[in-house]
Amino acid sequence: MEGLLRGDRNAAGTLYAWYGDALFREVILPRLPNRELAENVLVDTFRIVLERASSYNPESDRSIYFWLRRIAINRAIDVHRANQRTRRLEDALQAESDPDDAAPAPDEGADADDTRARVEAALQKLNPRYAEALRLRMLDDLEREECAARMGVTVGNFDVILHRASAAFRKAFQPDDA
Repeated sequence: MEGLLRGDRNAAGTLYAWYGDALFREVILPRLPNRELAENVLVDTFRIVLERASSYNPESDRSIYFWLRRIAINRAIDVHRANQRTRRLEDALQAESDPDDAAPAPDEGADADDTRARVEAALQKLNPRYAEALRLRMLDDLEREECAARMGVTVGNFDVILHRASAAFRKAFQPDDA
């Protein structure tokens, strides 16, 4: 680990040799089945490891594998969401170019408005900090790092806030009364 802290690429190469295949097969690929994207996430994971080696704490982290695993999971989730945004944009562009095929159902707008109103009502019941975290991450679709920066907290703290906000939202959100 000392070599990694000094930015030694050989130490990173050793970590890759020990854990790269397991991270790819057991952590990244199940969450991101597109092989090309999964390979990019693996590369990004080890880039982040080199950048953030000083944040690894052997006393608080169970092992280096679990630290690597958490980085890989977070990166896979971010890439998956970005890929979904791209797909939605492509679908929207396709719908614009062929408007006859993309005509919404007559009651779709009313359902969306009703759902939007129920979501907003549930957000109003929450702690303002929780509501802000949910709006930034889920409605504005910002990356975790950007959300943390806007809220003035670390990414780890933001993750905790978002987790608690999600639990509070589940309690506050009222599904259809039908």
